[in-house]
Amino acid sequence: MSLASGTKLGPYEIQSAIGAGGMGEVYRAKDTRLGRDVAIKILTASFAADTDRLRRFEQEARTIAALNHPNILGIHDIGTHDGTPYLVSEFLDGRTLREELQAAALPIRRTIEYALGIAHGLAAAHDKGVVHRDLKPENIFVTKDGTIKILDFGLAKLQTAAGGDAVATMTSANTNTTPGMVMGTVGYMSPEQVRGEVADQRSDIFSFGAVLFEMLTGKRAFKRDTAAETMTAILREEPPELTETGFQGPLGLQRILARCLEKNVERRFQSASDLGFAIESLSGTSTAQTSVAHGTAQAQTKRSWLPWAAATLCVLLVGTALLAGRWSVGQPPPLKFTRLTYQQGYPSNARFAKDGQTIVYSAQWNDDPMQVLTVRTEFPQSTRIDLPSAALLALSPTGDLQLATDLKHHSGNFLSGTMSQAQMAGGSPRALATEVIAADYSPDGKSLAVARHANSKVQLEFPVGKVVFETSGYVDNVRVSPGGNELAFMEHPVYGDDRGWVSLIDSAGAHRKLTKEFDAEQGLAWAPSGKEIWFTAATDESSNNQQVYGVDLSGKLRDIYIAPQRLRLLDIASDGRVLFSSEQYRTEITGIDPASGRERKGLARFDGASFSDIARDGKAILLFEWGAHAGPLYQVDFRKLDGSAPVVLGPGSNPRFSPDGATASALLFSQPPQIALHPIGPGESRRLSLANVTAASQVAWFPDNKHLLLIGATEGSALRTYEMDIEGGKPQALGPPDWRGGAVSSDGNRIAGFTASGQMAVLNRSTQQIANVPGVGPQEELQAWTKDGEALLLQSSTLTEASVYRVEVATGKRTLLHKVELSDKGGSVANVRLLYAEDSKTYAYQGRRILGSLYVCEGLR
Repeated sequence: MSLASGTKLGPYEIQSAIGAGGMGEVYRAKDTRLGRDVAIKILTASFAADTDRLRRFEQEARTIAALNHPNILGIHDIGTHDGTPYLVSEFLDGRTLREELQAAALPIRRTIEYALGIAHGLAAAHDKGVVHRDLKPENIFVTKDGTIKILDFGLAKLQTAAGGDAVATMTSANTNTTPGMVMGTVGYMSPEQVRGEVADQRSDIFSFGAVLFEMLTGKRAFKRDTAAETMTAILREEPPELTETGFQGPLGLQRILARCLEKNVERRFQSASDLGFAIESLSGTSTAQTSVAHGTAQAQTKRSWLPWAAATLCVLLVGTALLAGRWSVGQPPPLKFTRLTYQQGYPSNARFAKDGQTIVYSAQWNDDPMQVLTVRTEFPQSTRIDLPSAALLALSPTGDLQLATDLKHHSGNFLSGTMSQAQMAGGSPRALATEVIAADYSPDGKSLAVARHANSKVQLEFPVGKVVFETSGYVDNVRVSPGGNELAFMEHPVYGDDRGWVSLIDSAGAHRKLTKEFDAEQGLAWAPSGKEIWFTAATDESSNNQQVYGVDLSGKLRDIYIAPQRLRLLDIASDGRVLFSSEQYRTEITGIDPASGRERKGLARFDGASFSDIARDGKAILLFEWGAHAGPLYQVDFRKLDGSAPVVLGPGSNPRFSPDGATASALLFSQPPQIALHPIGPGESRRLSLANVTAASQVAWFPDNKHLLLIGATEGSALRTYEMDIEGGKPQALGPPDWRGGAVSSDGNRIAGFTASGQMAVLNRSTQQIANVPGVGPQEELQAWTKDGEALLLQSSTLTEASVYRVEVATGKRTLLHKVELSDKGGSVANVRLLYAEDSKTYAYQGRRILGSLYVCEGLR
């Protein structure tokens, strides 16, 4: 089917033909609703009547729709025109990698940049269980700004998480290749594809190697005179060594390439994520290097520093790499990274033991609960300590452990629990204190510093029982100085938000801030000298990239090391070796479209995202995202569950729908805090002042659409409930000080909430009386009142599952409405969030995972 300019396909107006692929013709078109250019792929007439080709086209649509990543072509819509299906995707301005390779090999720096983009795109696809199976330069697009986009997942194979039968299986014959050939393109197939075997994500890594070889040399790795000879070369021959082609780049690239092109799948990189780490280690290099140079932090601006390489030799020995550092004038020693853990999951905390070679850590690996383990730096084989499920808080010089049991996970990625003392030999821990967030031993092991919940605040005690600081936000990463008389810690002004600064309690007991406020501030330790505190926080460019900073006791800040992904500093040994966790964050949001009943996954555009409300009719959700893409503040998204693209409403976090669905309220963590009101449709956003309320954590609506329910605190006070008019005026305290309201009934007279002790209670506004709701646990989350005003919707959740109940206010009788369980549990760090739409009886849910590995780094100064 050839379409003339001006032809209308629903809201899309054809402008011009772009080209044709194996399955269809591609046109440039205008989306008349949003005024944007799009690309439309139409199944050719010869294929439209072919059920197999139609199935493949539909699979391509489903596959791309599930892959929401900057390095993968984004899909906007799917439809039919005169009985012929079409696919609407983003319009790309640039050219394919094949066109870039027409002249000659690419420059080394550009090759590394492109390779990194391809690896990141493949990693995102593989994380969703998608194998491309036809990676080649024709299916890689380079936009004018240099962004890599992977195209054409029409040959992709969706796999089950368990590696069993595919969700959708493709035929082995391809009409566009020689009859009887397996899927793929000759010259870029993996050996297992040539043999007709099952191809998993490691097949894409082999194809990536063939593409990388071509970018580096300008020649194809396995090109022969015939298809049969080419396939034989893939099975039996090795491509030329790069040094034989005149290659002058980093020797590390030769080793990375060789590992990608291993005939034996077990010898290749086992994941695109590990491949990406290895490439990142070479980011910015143009000559052969085997070590990392790191920043001395004397430059006036980070942007003036030269990117440099991480330890290539170490990368090859441990099978992955940590990340590119940056180099400034001088002769810093080389960095050496040693990987200690290889399981999939989240290491919550870790400490060097007194011998300096043993690492004690806690982690949630695979489907196991949180455990305490040890590992030696010279041999990365972890051994579990015979203890109940617990997270490590502190390790004394004599080997005593302080653990958090009965764990509770909080937003902001921190834990609390009952602090219990145990021995490294194992046994039953002895409970010492409740609701502890962080702890650390003094150097002599005789006293403890503890941060814990108490009296509706978070307080810091040193020694235990002596309160030296308290806040309505929270503190974590508490560390006692090497001299034993000063405390460093991270102070977070908003509970559950990891923005914050480094603070110090000095020997005189005075509290002072040492740094400015940083985003994503996690991880802190004293330098062995006791003169400086090292910590990790977001770089100015992105909260997804972490930097190691040092600050002395006068507040002088210096940059130590920059990494292009998240690092968390856990400990520093007496000889200066640094213990890191390298981490990938994953937010997975799924919802049900009420109209079709279809489950839609991948609703989070970025890993830095969270959803906080569902529309009453179940047709849309509100979520907020963060990171460089969202600017300096959190960004609110409105997303329908019918598959349409999200709409960015404006800045803010924890958004909530107004009762009429016309407005989204959101908290602005500005100084002072504000509330943003964003119209869902046309209109201008506006901001509300909170007057003397200096901290806010939650906002909800009254049924009149004119008043808000606010949880906040004035300076020096604990959080409590306020009511405020959206047309202005000072927030008015509501209810008892120790009660926090969360949902207003449809008559506006009853407000459900929790007391400080965790008891569910309903406030009657007319009488100002509080009545307890029986049978509700302190760990349950309040969502909303039911429409009939007789019950509440409550969520009960764990790290891996969640349930929503209808709970009668008068009797406590509960009815299960829905339950979900995560399919991938490894690294889950936050309780599953499940929201239920009473009108449509549909739902949306979210899981959040951190996948990390422990590393020891030598050479940082």
